[in-house]
Amino acid sequence: MRRPLGALACLGTLAALSAPVAANAAASPSACDVHADRPLVTATGKIHASATRLGCRDTALVRIQIKRAVAGADPVVKSGAYKGRNGRALMTLRCAPGVYYTVVRDSRGHTATSEAARLSCDPAATPTAAPSPTGTAAPTTPPTATAKPTTPPTATAAPTATAKPTAAPTTAPTAAPTATAAPTATAKPTTPATPLPTLTPAPTATATAKPTPTSTAGTVGTADENEVLRLTNVERAKGGCQPLKHDPQLRAAAYGHSADMAAKGYFSHTSQDGRSFMDRIRAAGFTGGTGWAENIAMGQPTPAAVVTSWMNSSGHRANIMNCKYTLIGVGAAKNSKGQIYWTQDFAAR
Repeated sequence: MRRPLGALACLGTLAALSAPVAANAAASPSACDVHADRPLVTATGKIHASATRLGCRDTALVRIQIKRAVAGADPVVKSGAYKGRNGRALMTLRCAPGVYYTVVRDSRGHTATSEAARLSCDPAATPTAAPSPTGTAAPTTPPTATAKPTTPPTATAAPTATAKPTAAPTTAPTAAPTATAAPTATAKPTTPATPLPTLTPAPTATATAKPTPTSTAGTVGTADENEVLRLTNVERAKGGCQPLKHDPQLRAAAYGHSADMAAKGYFSHTSQDGRSFMDRIRAAGFTGGTGWAENIAMGQPTPAAVVTSWMNSSGHRANIMNCKYTLIGVGAAKNSKGQIYWTQDFAAR
């Protein structure tokens, strides 16, 4: 069962198969593992499957396979591999109706198998859960990336990505973060990452409305969300950055994603309907901007714990310490077991 503890991720734009530099992912410092995401169908009618390697300090060969469940031995319909330390890989192939699942393994012996999904090849249809193939799925800790204002949401044309955190506004900064007219995704905190090819924009789907926790009168967000903002600004001040302002549209996008992950039991910068963090930000009504990024985490029990986790991860830290960002949205939502899913959406405007 996938039950990541204290997982982190930041987002960046990924190619059909990308190495870790495409997504800066980070998990608990001591936990090296791999995670496989359940396949889904994109707006272009293709199967999209991804896998992530996180929290690792060594380099390994990571192999990803998309398998189709059939009577007898399940065939591999597409496979790929990359060599690196931490990162996220994405594969796509033309859709044919059936039951599919993702398998990932690295040369250090870590393996994970996603839940199986029955795909109809209709982009508007929600994947139907199918009996999962044998195998234990690894903890989910996908990366975030930064997007440029002109590129699809996950590439960091400027910001950093979290999974690597999504990085922001500079055409150079970060990898798990989002790219901006300036930011770039960084596979490592100090080295700007080269922007990766952008994913085909996924259809903007309307997520099922979820009740939002009551906010304190006159403020944006809940007490815990505003404590995350306060602690984030404390860290930024140490680097000479101006404090971020809590933006209602970014907060709506961040909370909506946290609530969706908590309700559906997944952990990724890509929603299960195929939307990227930029799709969610725009759907929340946020306009303009020159750089964006996203950090996500899961399992940390308090605002202090999650900010500490992000600051201990190079990609996520790069997003937080990017002085070009001026606005933020923080969202926190609990699943049925009381575990908290955290999201930070950054923007420069």
